[in-house]
Amino acid sequence: MTINSFRLRSVAAVVSMAFAATTAWAVNPFTVRDIRIEGLQRVEPGTIFVSIPVRVGDVYDDEKGSSAIRALFGLGLFKDVRIEVNGDVLVIVVEERPTVSEVDFVGTKEFDKDVLKKALRDVGLSDGRPFDKAQLDRAEQELKRQYINRSLYAAEVVTTVTPIERNRVNLTFSVIEGEPAKISEIRIIGNTVFSESTLRNLFDLDTGGWLSWYTKSNRYSRSKLNADIETLRSYYLTRGYLEFKVDSTQVAILPNKQDIAIAINVTEGERFVVSGVTLEGNFLGKDDEFKSLVTIRPGEAYNADQVAETTKAITDYFGNFGYAFARVEARPEIDRTTNRVALVLQAEPSRRAYVRKINVVGNNRTRDVVVRREFRQFEASWYDGDKIKLSRDRVDRLGYFTEVGIETQQVPGSPDQVDLTLNVVEKPTGSISLGAGFSSGDGLGLSFGLKQDNAFGSGNSLGIQVNTSKVNRAIVFNTTDPYFTQDGVSRTIDVYHRTNSPYQDQSYYQLVTSGGSVRFGVPFTETDTVYFGGGVEKTTIVAGTALPTSYLNYAEQFGYSTTAVPLTIGWSRDRRDSALAPNSGRYQRANAEWSVAGDARYVKATYQFQQYVPLNKQFTAAFNAEFGWGQGIGDRSLPVYKNFFGGGLGSVRGFEQGSLGPRDSSGVVIGGNRRVNLNAELLTPFPGAGNDRTLRMYGFIDVGGVSGSDGVNVNANDLRASAGVGVSWISPVGPLRLAFATPIRKFEGDKIQTVQFQIGTTF
Repeated sequence: MTINSFRLRSVAAVVSMAFAATTAWAVNPFTVRDIRIEGLQRVEPGTIFVSIPVRVGDVYDDEKGSSAIRALFGLGLFKDVRIEVNGDVLVIVVEERPTVSEVDFVGTKEFDKDVLKKALRDVGLSDGRPFDKAQLDRAEQELKRQYINRSLYAAEVVTTVTPIERNRVNLTFSVIEGEPAKISEIRIIGNTVFSESTLRNLFDLDTGGWLSWYTKSNRYSRSKLNADIETLRSYYLTRGYLEFKVDSTQVAILPNKQDIAIAINVTEGERFVVSGVTLEGNFLGKDDEFKSLVTIRPGEAYNADQVAETTKAITDYFGNFGYAFARVEARPEIDRTTNRVALVLQAEPSRRAYVRKINVVGNNRTRDVVVRREFRQFEASWYDGDKIKLSRDRVDRLGYFTEVGIETQQVPGSPDQVDLTLNVVEKPTGSISLGAGFSSGDGLGLSFGLKQDNAFGSGNSLGIQVNTSKVNRAIVFNTTDPYFTQDGVSRTIDVYHRTNSPYQDQSYYQLVTSGGSVRFGVPFTETDTVYFGGGVEKTTIVAGTALPTSYLNYAEQFGYSTTAVPLTIGWSRDRRDSALAPNSGRYQRANAEWSVAGDARYVKATYQFQQYVPLNKQFTAAFNAEFGWGQGIGDRSLPVYKNFFGGGLGSVRGFEQGSLGPRDSSGVVIGGNRRVNLNAELLTPFPGAGNDRTLRMYGFIDVGGVSGSDGVNVNANDLRASAGVGVSWISPVGPLRLAFATPIRKFEGDKIQTVQFQIGTTF
C-alpha cells in the first residue's frame, strides 16, 4: 500500500466521521437499553465503554452521539467510527487502525539502527503501536533532523508501508545518506586589530585537514559554532575590548548541500584600560580581606576573565561565612574620551544559611557512602563555600565519574536553609595496560595488566599484572582500600612472584623473587599523603649457564637465597589539573625502603618531580626529574638484584628498557645504586586535530644515567641522551604514548630501541 492510498483513506475516514455524526444526530432521544460494539480486533471493549459519554439507562440524543464519536476518534485507535440505532439498542461500529508490526531501516550507515528506533519512539512510532500517518510524517522529519545534526544535509528518507495479515503494517525507512556537508569557508568580517587567521585559529571548527576524518572538525555543528563564537568574544574581552560584539552570524548551505560557508560579522570597539577598582556595599567589615581577592590591576587592559574570577572569588568568600545567596556585581563606569574604565564591585551578602540535606544523584553503581565520605561539608552545618568546593573536587578526584557538579536549592518556606544536590555521571573504572617494545635482538616483548578502581561500587581497587614472556615472567596482585579507617587512612596489599632470565633458553640463570607487603596511606592535607608499611621478600638466584660474575660473587658471599624485611615510608603531593592529560600543576613523590631484618640489609630512596606549564591554548611544557639512591648497611653491600636500571619508557627513550647501567666483568648489565632521569616535553594538538587534547603529539629530550657502586656518584660524562617525537592518545583503554627516539649521546654496546609504546603511563 502506498502513502497516497493512505492519504485517500484518511480523507475517506474524515468524510465517514462527518456522515456518521450526521446519522447519529438524525434520531429522536431515547433511553438506551443496550450498547453493542462491532469491528473490534485488538482493542478491548472496556476502552470504548470508558471513553463514550453514554451508559445503559441513559437518554441518548444528538449531542451525546457527537461527543461519543469525537472521543473515540480522539483515542487514535480507529480510522472509522459509526453509531447506528436499532430500536433502543445503540450499535457502535469501528474500524481499527492497522498496528505497526515492524520498523526497519535500509541504507543507514551513520547511525546504529537502535539509535534511530529510539528516536522514532520519542515521536510515538514503534512496534506494536497503532499506525498513524501524522506520526509517519513526524518520524521522517525526526530522521532528517538526526542526519542534519551530523551535517548530512543531503540525506533523503523514503518510507514504504507494507500491509500484512491481521490488520498490521511493516514500515521500512530507506535512507540515502549522501556525503556529509563540510565547511568550505569561514570568514570573520569587521576585524582590524587581529588578523583573520589568528582569530580562526581559536576555533575548533575549521575547513578541514588531513586528520579531519578523525576529528570531524570540518563538520558544521551549531553548538560548536556557538562555543567558537564565545571563544572569540572571550579573546577580545580579555584584551581590553570591553564593547566588542558579534553583530551577526550567517551559515549558508550551498545548493549542492555538500559545502557550508560561515560568515561572522564583528564590531571590535575601542580598547579600554582599567583606571581603578572600588568596593561598595556590605563586605561584613572585612574590606581588606575582600580587597586581597581582587586580581584586577589599574593600568592594565580590561580583562573580562579577571573580572569574572574576582566576582566569583568574592562570592565564594562570602560563602565561607555562610552567605549562600550573596550577590556581587561588577559595574563598569566607562570614560570614552580617555578609553578608561573604572570598575565598581557592588556586594550584597543577603542572608546566612545552613545546609539542611545533601543529596547524591547519578551513582547507580557506586555506593552512596563512597561518595559521601569525601564530603567536607556536612548536613545541619553552616553553608561553607570552601568546604563545598573541596567536597566536589574530592569526589571528582576519585576518578569514578565523568561529570561532577553541585547544585544549591533554597528550601521552600525556609529562607535560611539550602539543600545541596551532587550530580554525578559514572564511567567505566576498569582499565587495561599494555606495554611493548621491539628490538632486533630480542624481538617483541609484551606485558598485560588489568585493574578495577571501583570494584563492585565499593571504592576499593583490585589489580593484577601478568607477564608471560620467557625472559620476564611475573604475576602481581594488589588491592587498595582507600578508607581502611573512617579517618581516610588507606591500606594497600601487594603479593607478587617474578622470574627474570636474560635469555629465552631456560638453561640460563634465573632470578626468582616472591613476596608481599602492606602499606598504609595517611592524608595530612587535601593534597599531601604520607605512606608507611612493611613486607617480606625472598629472592633466589637459580644458577645456570652464563651466571654473571656479580651475581656469583654475591651468592658466594651471602647465599643463593636471601630474605629481606623492608619497611617503607613515602610521601606524595598531587596538584595537577588532571592525572590522565595534565596541562598545569605539579606532582611530587618520595619513597624510602629500609630492610631491617633478614639476609639482605640495605636502604633505598627515590624522588620524582613533575611540572606542567601551559604556554597557551595549544602548547604545554612538561618537565620530569627522578633520582634514586641505594646503599648496603653495615658490612653488606646493596643486593645486586636491588640495583637501579635505566633506559626505555619512563627513563631515556631510544634505549632498550632496563639496558642502561654498569656492567660486570662478564659484560652483563647489572645496574647501579644511583640513578638520574631528566625529561622535557613540549605537547601540542596533533596536526589536523584542532584543539583536541585527547590526541596530541610531543617532542622530547631525555637525559639519564646509572652509577656503579656504593659511594660513586653519577658522572655527567656517562649520561645518555636522546631526542624524538611521539603521539599521546587518551584511548578507550587508557592513555597511550608512542615514541620515536634517536640517541644523541650513546656508547659502544648500548642496545638501541627506536620505537616504543605503552598504555597507562605519562612520562
